[in-house]
Amino acid sequence: MSPSASAALRAVPSPSPRQPGGARSFLSVLDLTPAELQTALALAARVKGERALGSCAPTARALTGRHVALLFDKPSLRTRVTFEVAVRELGGEVLTLPPEVALGGREPVADVARNLERWVHAVVIRTFAQRTVKDFAAAAPALAVVNALTDEEHPCQALADFLTLQEHAGALAGRTVAFVGDGNNVAASLAHAGVMLGVTVRVASPRGYELPAHVIEQCGAVAQHGAQVVQVEDPGEAVHGATAIYTDVWTSMGQEDELAERRRTFAPYQVTPSLMQRAAPGASFMHCLPAHRGEEVHEDVFESPASLVFEQAENRLHAQKALLLTLLAPSHA
Repeated sequence: MSPSASAALRAVPSPSPRQPGGARSFLSVLDLTPAELQTALALAARVKGERALGSCAPTARALTGRHVALLFDKPSLRTRVTFEVAVRELGGEVLTLPPEVALGGREPVADVARNLERWVHAVVIRTFAQRTVKDFAAAAPALAVVNALTDEEHPCQALADFLTLQEHAGALAGRTVAFVGDGNNVAASLAHAGVMLGVTVRVASPRGYELPAHVIEQCGAVAQHGAQVVQVEDPGEAVHGATAIYTDVWTSMGQEDELAERRRTFAPYQVTPSLMQRAAPGASFMHCLPAHRGEEVHEDVFESPASLVFEQAENRLHAQKALLLTLLAPSHA
Protein backbone atom coordinates (compact mmCIF):
# COMPACT_ATOMS: atom_id res chain seq x y z
CA MET A 1 0.00 0.00 0.00
CA SER A 2 1.31 3.44 -0.89
CA PRO A 3 1.98 5.97 1.91
CA SER A 4 -0.82 8.21 0.58
CA ALA A 5 -3.32 5.34 0.61
CA SER A 6 -2.27 4.35 4.13
CA ALA A 7 -2.74 7.93 5.31
CA ALA A 8 -6.17 8.08 3.73
CA LEU A 9 -7.23 4.95 5.60
CA ARG A 10 -5.94 6.30 8.88
CA ALA A 11 -7.96 9.48 8.32
CA VAL A 12 -11.23 7.53 8.33
CA PRO A 13 -11.86 5.96 11.76
CA SER A 14 -13.77 2.69 11.92
CA PRO A 15 -15.25 2.51 15.39
CA SER A 16 -16.72 -0.62 16.90
CA PRO A 17 -20.51 -0.85 16.63
CA ARG A 18 -20.63 -0.96 20.45
CA GLN A 19 -19.61 2.65 21.02
CA PRO A 20 -19.84 3.92 24.60
CA GLY A 21 -22.56 6.42 25.32
CA GLY A 22 -24.98 5.16 22.73
CA ALA A 23 -25.83 6.35 19.23
CA ARG A 24 -28.33 8.83 17.91
CA SER A 25 -31.45 7.53 16.14
CA PHE A 26 -34.02 9.05 13.80
CA LEU A 27 -37.43 7.62 14.58
CA SER A 28 -39.38 10.81 13.92
CA VAL A 29 -38.85 14.25 12.46
CA LEU A 30 -39.31 15.37 16.06
CA ASP A 31 -35.95 13.80 16.90
CA LEU A 32 -34.41 16.86 15.24
CA THR A 33 -34.63 20.43 16.45
CA PRO A 34 -35.87 23.03 13.96
CA ALA A 35 -32.29 24.21 13.53
CA GLU A 36 -31.05 20.66 12.95
CA LEU A 37 -33.76 20.11 10.36
CA GLN A 38 -32.61 23.20 8.50
CA THR A 39 -29.03 21.96 8.69
CA ALA A 40 -30.02 18.53 7.38
CA LEU A 41 -31.73 20.09 4.36
CA ALA A 42 -28.69 22.23 3.64
CA LEU A 43 -26.46 19.14 3.88
CA ALA A 44 -28.79 17.23 1.55
CA ALA A 45 -28.56 20.02 -1.01
CA ARG A 46 -24.78 19.97 -0.69
CA VAL A 47 -24.33 16.24 -1.19
CA LYS A 48 -26.76 16.37 -4.11
CA GLY A 49 -24.52 18.91 -5.80
CA GLU A 50 -21.42 16.87 -5.03
CA ARG A 51 -22.76 13.58 -6.37
CA ALA A 52 -21.37 14.29 -9.83
CA LEU A 53 -17.87 14.10 -8.31
CA GLY A 54 -18.33 10.37 -7.71
CA SER A 55 -15.45 8.83 -5.78
CA CYS A 56 -13.88 12.27 -5.48
CA ALA A 57 -16.80 13.69 -3.52
CA PRO A 58 -15.84 14.91 -0.04
CA THR A 59 -18.17 12.34 1.55
CA ALA A 60 -17.24 9.36 -0.66
CA ARG A 61 -15.38 7.68 2.23
CA ALA A 62 -17.41 9.06 5.12
CA LEU A 63 -18.87 5.66 6.07
CA THR A 64 -15.82 3.53 5.41
CA GLY A 65 -15.85 0.73 7.98
CA ARG A 66 -19.53 1.27 8.82
CA HIS A 67 -22.18 -1.39 8.20
CA VAL A 68 -25.86 -0.57 7.78
CA ALA A 69 -28.56 -3.26 7.93
CA LEU A 70 -31.94 -2.90 6.22
CA LEU A 71 -34.91 -4.61 7.92
CA PHE A 72 -38.07 -4.27 5.86
CA ASP A 73 -41.46 -5.73 6.80
CA LYS A 74 -43.13 -3.88 3.92
CA PRO A 75 -42.36 -3.90 0.19
CA SER A 76 -40.31 -1.02 -1.10
CA LEU A 77 -38.84 0.48 -4.26
CA ARG A 78 -37.72 4.00 -3.40
CA THR A 79 -36.74 3.41 0.22
CA ARG A 80 -34.71 0.27 -0.45
CA VAL A 81 -32.89 1.53 -3.53
CA THR A 82 -32.10 4.97 -2.15
CA PHE A 83 -30.76 3.68 1.15
CA GLU A 84 -28.63 1.02 -0.54
CA VAL A 85 -27.21 3.54 -3.00
CA ALA A 86 -26.71 6.13 -0.25
CA VAL A 87 -24.72 3.80 1.99
CA ARG A 88 -22.53 2.61 -0.89
CA GLU A 89 -21.89 6.09 -2.26
CA LEU A 90 -20.81 7.17 1.23
CA GLY A 91 -18.31 4.29 1.35
CA GLY A 92 -20.22 2.01 3.72
CA GLU A 93 -21.46 -1.58 3.51
CA VAL A 94 -25.15 -2.46 3.38
CA LEU A 95 -26.85 -5.71 4.40
CA THR A 96 -30.45 -6.55 3.48
CA LEU A 97 -32.02 -9.08 5.83
CA PRO A 98 -35.15 -11.10 4.97
CA PRO A 99 -38.16 -10.00 7.03
CA GLU A 100 -38.92 -13.49 8.30
CA VAL A 101 -35.71 -13.46 10.35
CA ALA A 102 -35.51 -9.78 11.11
CA LEU A 103 -38.44 -8.35 13.04
CA GLY A 104 -39.94 -10.80 15.46
CA GLY A 105 -40.69 -13.71 13.15
CA ARG A 106 -38.23 -16.09 14.81
CA GLU A 107 -37.25 -14.24 17.98
CA PRO A 108 -38.22 -11.11 19.89
CA VAL A 109 -37.46 -7.76 18.29
CA ALA A 110 -35.31 -6.79 21.26
CA ASP A 111 -33.13 -9.88 20.78
CA VAL A 112 -32.67 -9.09 17.10
CA ALA A 113 -31.60 -5.58 18.07
CA ARG A 114 -29.15 -6.80 20.71
CA ASN A 115 -27.54 -9.16 18.20
CA LEU A 116 -27.21 -6.57 15.45
CA GLU A 117 -25.83 -4.05 17.92
CA ARG A 118 -22.69 -6.20 18.12
CA TRP A 119 -22.15 -6.40 14.36
CA VAL A 120 -23.36 -3.25 12.61
CA HIS A 121 -23.50 0.48 13.20
CA ALA A 122 -26.99 1.36 12.00
CA VAL A 123 -30.31 -0.30 11.19
CA VAL A 124 -32.91 1.08 8.79
CA ILE A 125 -36.38 -0.28 9.59
CA ARG A 126 -39.55 -0.23 7.48
CA THR A 127 -42.35 -1.83 9.42
CA PHE A 128 -45.91 -1.47 10.69
CA ALA A 129 -45.97 -0.18 14.28
CA GLN A 130 -44.04 2.84 15.51
CA ARG A 131 -43.65 0.91 18.75
CA THR A 132 -41.42 -1.59 16.93
CA VAL A 133 -38.79 1.00 16.00
CA LYS A 134 -38.96 2.52 19.48
CA ASP A 135 -38.49 -0.87 21.15
CA PHE A 136 -35.68 -1.72 18.74
CA ALA A 137 -33.81 1.50 19.51
CA ALA A 138 -34.36 1.12 23.26
CA ALA A 139 -32.96 -2.42 23.23
CA ALA A 140 -29.79 -1.47 21.35
CA PRO A 141 -28.61 1.99 22.38
CA ALA A 142 -25.30 1.61 20.51
CA LEU A 143 -27.19 1.36 17.20
CA ALA A 144 -28.33 4.29 15.11
CA VAL A 145 -31.90 3.29 14.20
CA VAL A 146 -33.67 4.96 11.28
CA ASN A 147 -37.42 4.87 10.78
CA ALA A 148 -37.86 4.25 7.05
CA LEU A 149 -41.67 4.08 7.45
CA THR A 150 -44.19 2.97 10.02
CA ASP A 151 -47.96 3.16 10.04
CA GLU A 152 -47.71 6.32 12.15
CA GLU A 153 -44.81 8.29 10.62
CA HIS A 154 -42.65 8.55 7.49
CA PRO A 155 -39.90 10.99 8.49
CA CYS A 156 -37.41 10.22 5.70
CA GLN A 157 -40.06 11.12 3.14
CA ALA A 158 -40.63 14.47 4.82
CA LEU A 159 -36.93 15.35 4.51
CA ALA A 160 -37.05 14.68 0.78
CA ASP A 161 -40.34 16.56 0.44
CA PHE A 162 -39.05 19.79 1.90
CA LEU A 163 -35.74 19.54 0.08
CA THR A 164 -37.79 19.35 -3.12
CA LEU A 165 -40.10 22.20 -2.17
CA GLN A 166 -37.15 24.37 -1.17
CA GLU A 167 -35.52 23.76 -4.55
CA HIS A 168 -38.64 24.86 -6.40
CA ALA A 169 -40.13 27.53 -4.14
CA GLY A 170 -37.11 29.00 -2.37
CA ALA A 171 -37.39 30.09 1.26
CA LEU A 172 -39.98 27.98 3.07
CA ALA A 173 -41.00 30.05 6.08
CA GLY A 174 -44.38 31.69 5.62
CA ARG A 175 -45.58 29.34 2.90
CA THR A 176 -48.58 27.00 2.97
CA VAL A 177 -48.76 23.37 1.88
CA ALA A 178 -52.09 21.59 1.51
CA PHE A 179 -52.38 17.86 2.13
CA VAL A 180 -55.55 16.38 0.63
CA GLY A 181 -56.62 12.92 1.74
CA ASP A 182 -56.08 10.52 4.62
CA GLY A 183 -54.39 11.94 7.72
CA ASN A 184 -51.85 9.13 7.57
CA ASN A 185 -48.16 8.60 8.30
CA VAL A 186 -47.04 10.78 5.39
CA ALA A 187 -49.34 13.60 6.46
CA ALA A 188 -48.10 13.36 10.05
CA SER A 189 -44.42 13.69 9.16
CA LEU A 190 -45.21 16.40 6.60
CA ALA A 191 -46.96 18.36 9.36
CA HIS A 192 -44.10 17.82 11.82
CA ALA A 193 -41.45 19.01 9.38
CA GLY A 194 -43.58 21.76 7.89
CA VAL A 195 -44.29 23.66 11.07
CA MET A 196 -40.68 23.25 12.22
CA LEU A 197 -39.66 25.01 9.00
CA GLY A 198 -42.27 27.74 9.37
CA VAL A 199 -44.66 26.23 6.82
CA THR A 200 -48.38 26.13 7.60
CA VAL A 201 -49.87 22.75 6.69
CA ARG A 202 -53.56 22.54 5.88
CA VAL A 203 -54.95 19.01 5.92
CA ALA A 204 -58.27 18.26 4.18
CA SER A 205 -59.70 14.89 5.21
CA PRO A 206 -63.13 13.31 5.50
CA ARG A 207 -64.53 13.18 9.01
CA GLY A 208 -62.97 10.27 10.86
CA TYR A 209 -59.78 10.30 8.79
CA GLU A 210 -58.12 13.42 10.22
CA LEU A 211 -54.64 13.65 11.64
CA PRO A 212 -54.47 12.17 15.15
CA ALA A 213 -54.91 14.70 17.94
CA HIS A 214 -51.46 13.97 19.36
CA VAL A 215 -49.85 14.97 16.04
CA ILE A 216 -51.58 18.34 16.20
CA GLU A 217 -50.34 18.79 19.78
CA GLN A 218 -46.79 17.85 18.80
CA CYS A 219 -46.85 20.34 15.94
CA GLY A 220 -48.03 23.10 18.24
CA ALA A 221 -45.04 22.49 20.50
CA VAL A 222 -42.40 22.78 17.76
CA ALA A 223 -43.93 25.27 15.30
CA GLN A 224 -41.74 28.16 14.14
CA HIS A 225 -42.53 31.57 12.60
CA GLY A 226 -46.25 31.34 13.39
CA ALA A 227 -46.79 28.18 11.34
CA GLN A 228 -49.65 25.88 12.28
CA VAL A 229 -51.57 22.79 11.24
CA VAL A 230 -55.12 23.52 10.10
CA GLN A 231 -57.59 20.66 9.64
CA VAL A 232 -60.61 21.09 7.37
CA GLU A 233 -63.03 18.86 5.48
CA ASP A 234 -63.26 20.92 2.29
CA PRO A 235 -60.33 20.35 -0.13
CA GLY A 236 -61.00 23.69 -1.82
CA GLU A 237 -60.54 25.50 1.48
CA ALA A 238 -57.32 23.65 2.17
CA VAL A 239 -55.66 24.39 -1.16
CA HIS A 240 -56.62 28.07 -1.44
CA GLY A 241 -53.39 30.01 -2.00
CA ALA A 242 -51.17 27.00 -1.24
CA THR A 243 -47.64 26.73 -2.63
CA ALA A 244 -48.08 22.98 -3.12
CA ILE A 245 -50.82 20.38 -3.00
CA TYR A 246 -49.77 17.00 -1.62
CA THR A 247 -51.69 13.75 -1.65
CA ASP A 248 -51.14 10.05 -0.99
CA VAL A 249 -52.95 6.81 -1.72
CA TRP A 250 -56.35 6.43 -0.08
CA THR A 251 -55.65 2.87 1.04
CA SER A 252 -52.26 2.18 2.61
CA MET A 253 -50.53 -1.16 3.08
CA GLY A 254 -52.45 -3.20 5.64
CA GLN A 255 -55.78 -1.48 4.90
CA GLU A 256 -56.74 -3.51 1.83
CA ASP A 257 -59.94 -4.79 3.45
CA GLU A 258 -61.16 -1.16 3.59
CA LEU A 259 -60.55 -0.52 -0.13
CA ALA A 260 -64.17 -0.20 -1.34
CA GLU A 261 -65.25 1.96 1.59
CA ARG A 262 -62.24 4.24 1.28
CA ARG A 263 -62.81 4.74 -2.45
CA ARG A 264 -66.34 5.92 -1.74
CA THR A 265 -65.32 8.13 1.16
CA PHE A 266 -62.37 9.79 -0.53
CA ALA A 267 -63.85 10.25 -4.01
CA PRO A 268 -64.40 14.02 -3.43
CA TYR A 269 -60.73 14.35 -2.42
CA GLN A 270 -59.13 13.58 -5.77
CA VAL A 271 -56.56 16.20 -6.80
CA THR A 272 -57.91 17.38 -10.13
CA PRO A 273 -56.85 20.16 -12.53
CA SER A 274 -59.70 22.32 -11.19
CA LEU A 275 -58.50 21.83 -7.61
CA MET A 276 -54.95 22.77 -8.62
CA GLN A 277 -56.31 26.02 -10.06
CA ARG A 278 -57.51 27.05 -6.60
CA ALA A 279 -53.95 26.96 -5.24
CA ALA A 280 -51.43 29.77 -5.64
CA PRO A 281 -50.26 30.56 -9.18
CA GLY A 282 -47.53 28.13 -10.16
CA ALA A 283 -48.37 25.73 -7.32
CA SER A 284 -46.68 22.33 -7.37
CA PHE A 285 -48.20 18.89 -7.07
CA MET A 286 -46.51 16.40 -4.70
CA HIS A 287 -46.98 12.69 -3.99
CA CYS A 288 -44.77 10.24 -2.10
CA LEU A 289 -45.50 7.38 -4.59
CA PRO A 290 -46.63 4.85 -5.55
CA ALA A 291 -49.63 6.66 -7.01
CA HIS A 292 -52.99 5.36 -8.16
CA ARG A 293 -53.83 7.57 -11.13
CA GLY A 294 -57.57 8.10 -11.35
CA GLU A 295 -58.04 7.72 -7.59
CA GLU A 296 -56.24 10.24 -5.37
CA VAL A 297 -54.85 12.17 -8.37
CA HIS A 298 -56.08 12.84 -11.87
CA GLU A 299 -53.76 11.66 -14.64
CA ASP A 300 -53.52 15.18 -16.06
CA VAL A 301 -52.23 16.52 -12.74
CA PHE A 302 -49.77 13.68 -12.18
CA GLU A 303 -48.23 14.15 -15.64
CA SER A 304 -48.38 17.95 -15.63
CA PRO A 305 -45.40 20.34 -15.47
CA ALA A 306 -46.53 21.15 -11.92
CA SER A 307 -45.78 17.61 -10.75
CA LEU A 308 -42.68 17.18 -8.59
CA VAL A 309 -43.22 13.52 -7.79
CA PHE A 310 -40.07 12.18 -9.42
CA GLU A 311 -37.97 15.02 -8.02
CA GLN A 312 -39.24 13.95 -4.60
CA ALA A 313 -38.24 10.37 -5.35
CA GLU A 314 -34.78 11.43 -6.47
CA ASN A 315 -34.33 13.54 -3.37
CA ARG A 316 -34.93 10.55 -1.11
CA LEU A 317 -31.35 9.59 -1.96
CA HIS A 318 -29.84 12.93 -1.07
CA ALA A 319 -31.91 13.48 2.07
CA GLN A 320 -31.01 10.02 3.34
CA LYS A 321 -27.34 10.60 2.63
CA ALA A 322 -27.55 13.71 4.78
CA LEU A 323 -29.30 11.74 7.50
CA LEU A 324 -26.70 8.95 7.49
CA LEU A 325 -23.90 11.49 7.67
CA THR A 326 -25.58 13.25 10.57
CA LEU A 327 -26.02 10.03 12.53
CA LEU A 328 -22.84 8.11 11.64
CA ALA A 329 -20.26 10.63 10.44
CA PRO A 330 -21.07 14.03 11.95
CA SER A 331 -17.61 15.34 11.14
CA HIS A 332 -18.61 15.21 7.46
CA ALA A 333 -21.99 16.85 8.04
